[in-house]
Parts: sequence; C-alpha cells; structure tokens
Amino acid sequence: MEEKILVTGGAGYIGSHCVLELVEAGYIPVVIDNFHNAIRGTDELPESLRRVQQIVHHPILFQEMDITDEAALEELFSEHRFSAVMHFAGLKAVGESVQKPLEYYRVNLTGTICLLETMKAHGVRNIVFSSSATVYGDPKYLPLDENHPVGGCTNPYGKSKYFIEEMIRDLCKAERNWNAVLLRYFNPIGAHESGLIGEDPQGIPNNLMPYVAQVAVGRREFLNVFGNDYATDDGTGVRDYIHVVDLAKGHIAALKKLKEHCGCKIYNLGTGTGYSVLQMVRAMEKASGREIKYKITGRREGDVASCYANPALAECELGWKAAFGLDKMCEDLWRWQLQNPTGFSKN
Repeated sequence: MEEKILVTGGAGYIGSHCVLELVEAGYIPVVIDNFHNAIRGTDELPESLRRVQQIVHHPILFQEMDITDEAALEELFSEHRFSAVMHFAGLKAVGESVQKPLEYYRVNLTGTICLLETMKAHGVRNIVFSSSATVYGDPKYLPLDENHPVGGCTNPYGKSKYFIEEMIRDLCKAERNWNAVLLRYFNPIGAHESGLIGEDPQGIPNNLMPYVAQVAVGRREFLNVFGNDYATDDGTGVRDYIHVVDLAKGHIAALKKLKEHCGCKIYNLGTGTGYSVLQMVRAMEKASGREIKYKITGRREGDVASCYANPALAECELGWKAAFGLDKMCEDLWRWQLQNPTGFSKN
C-alpha cells in the first residue's frame, strides 16, 4: 500500500520540490500550508503545487491550514493515516526574526509542539525535520560536521531551529518508539529542470542567488556585496550551495532511514564545497550570458567569513550524496528566472 506522508509548509520552495520527489518515489504526499510564503493558483491549490501536478501528472492532496491550529490538525490526522511527517512549516527570514522574535518563537516553536502532540495522539511517531546549518553559529572549525557545537545562534530564527531540534531529541529519548531525522541544510539554490517551480521570494530576496538572478533578468539594478575584507580567497563570504533537487532527494533518503527505527539522527545536507559571493556572481554570468552588476558595501552584522559542510555522515548512513555541481545549479536557476521573471505571480 502506498504510504501517506504529511508535508507541512509544502507549498514553499523546498517543500514543493520535496512533494515532487515524494510522488516520483511512490509516496502519497498530503500537503498543508497557510500561504504565508506561497502564491495562490487556481483550484484552491498554491501555484507551486499546481505546477508540481503538471510535472508529475498526478493530483496533489492539499489543505490550507496553519500548524498552530490544533483543531484543524486534529481533524486532518483523524481523516488520514500518515506513516511519517515532513516538517517544513515555519517563518524563516533571519533579519525579520531579529525584529519580531516573539512571532518567530510563537509560530515555529508553538506550531511544532502542536504538530508533535497531534502526531503522538494519533500514533504517528516518524518525522523528518527541516533544520538549518544556522544552528552551528560561528564555525569553530571547517568543514562543519554534525559533532560541531550547536546553539550559539546569532538570531531568533536560528535559535528556533535549535530549540526544535532539542525538543525532538528529548522526545526521542523519552519515548523510544519515536524516530526522527533532523536535516541541517546549507544553502539550497537552483530549481527543478523543467523551469516550472523554483524559489519565489516575496519582496526583496534575503538570499544571495535569487537576488543575483533578479539582477540578471533586469528586475533589480545591482547586487550589494556585503564585505570584501574577509579572510577568503577574494575577500567575500564563502558558503556551501546545494541544488534544491539534491536536497529534496536527501529527504527521501531520510524517510527510508526512519524505517530502520533509527531513533534520532542528525545529518548535514551540503556538498562540502564552499564558493565565494564573487564566484557565484561569475557562475551566474556564465549561465545567463549576462553581466551582473554589483557594488561592494560594508559587512552585514552576524555574517561569518566561511561556512561549508562535511557531508560524509549522510553519504555513509543515508546513502545520499549531492549529484549536481555549480554549473547545473546556476543553469536551472536561470531557466526558472527567465521563464518566470516575476516568479509564480502572473507574468
């Protein structure tokens, strides 16, 4: 029998790519989302999921729902028998979290507690959690492995991810029949190769590559490069960028790990290679065939010089490894941006 997987926040950038991979792997995803970071399409569906349906030729089960709504969650779990949950839902802008800490803690922490309590009440004890490399804080050494100290987060967004990790770890320790895989993402970029789904930030992009792509397509005039005096090869910040499709495949590998009654496991999802801001700009210029104008400005508070993963544990225990390199990431990102210059909203 096909397994039903609940996907919270499944209309977003990473969630929608995971929904696609779930269908292709033979699972039945049931998606909930509150449209905080998603565009409405036709037929009650988010536009991202309408397009996923177009790619997979398969209907996607969707309900508009907020994870802080306990009654709605209760009804959902009474209606479906889930074998596991993939939990993406949450607020995710670092800068905004500094301005609105209570809102971030309420949505991310309270929402997750509501979800875990409902799962427990209905005997669903398998979860894959969308965490982040922000839990590592300022790197003490590189590359970052899963044993690196955590919790030295510089903003409420990162702290909320760390607190949720701790909640899930405590739960797995207290109740041995729970299984969880916590995935610490590095920097997902790119898009599905169809160019139908991709990252569509609302307002000014917080992340480098959507901003670079918008400059390339003419939506923005130039890129601000925050600092060129870091201890890196060209003085700009170095990050580990991973193709979103590789990331999504990591979630399928995590689901399989849950089947082993694995307890609580933590894995980095990254490539292990760091690229600087200027290297990314050059790679995007190559993919788009367009010049990308930029200006050097002062460092941004909280930014670290370099951050990249040691992904060996995921390779060893999940049998997962990032397959796509930088050229493919930029080519797919450019295809998405060129086909959708204003994102999912009507062009």
